Amino acid sequence: MKDNNPISPHIQIYNWHISSLVSISHRITGVLNYLLLILVCFWVISLIFGPENYQYFKIFSKSIIGKFFIIGFIWSYIFQILSEIRHWFWDMGYGFELKTTKITGVLVILGSFTLTIVLYLFNGVLI
Repeated sequence: MKDNNPISPHIQIYNWHISSLVSISHRITGVLNYLLLILVCFWVISLIFGPENYQYFKIFSKSIIGKFFIIGFIWSYIFQILSEIRHWFWDMGYGFELKTTKITGVLVILGSFTLTIVLYLFNGVLI
């Protein structure tokens, strides 16, 4: 006997929502932030071993790829923080209404990009 029902949720009929996008992005940025934290540890170690070793990170951070990497690093952490604030309110029992979850999801996404741009503009010395 063959069952013709699709596997749920089927990729061809599943409708993406802002909450699913934020949820998946939250998981990805969590893993990414863990890996980036390891890179920060190497950066601190290079400071310990003297200015010659630190120069490699300084040259990298001045390059276009380095600037892109740093901006992505900042965005990833800001996104994670805003998403965690959203989860914190959920843990307290607030914001479970469908309209509220859509609004807070959009706020997390737009807020992360906005705060990253603001940090870039006001802290251009680092980048």
